[in-house]
Amino acid sequence: MIPSNEAVAGGTQRVEFDPLNGAVAEGADVNLDMILDVPVTLAMEVGRTRISIRNLLQLNQGSVVELDRSAGEPLDVFVNGTLVAHGEVVVINERFGIRLTDVISPAERVRKLR
Repeated sequence: MIPSNEAVAGGTQRVEFDPLNGAVAEGADVNLDMILDVPVTLAMEVGRTRISIRNLLQLNQGSVVELDRSAGEPLDVFVNGTLVAHGEVVVINERFGIRLTDVISPAERVRKLR
């Protein structure tokens, strides 16, 4: 695709590209090989809370902070800050892990972005 250039005032040029409509047909196979090794951040969230800086500074060893979740509720699983699943904590060979109980569909993730 070669863009067409048009001179604009001030010595700059306006560039116009062909539209991308139909660039990837619905249901067409997409080659993901180029991005398979891109690292992402996976984070699990047990819960959240809001506290004042005064209360934050008073925290010390043994302090308890109440979160917005009940015991037994699933954890949220985020990839680069986007909710992708819910799960529960498991212990495997003395290490923590997470068992995914509900994966958010790609369509639902896109809907939440809008």
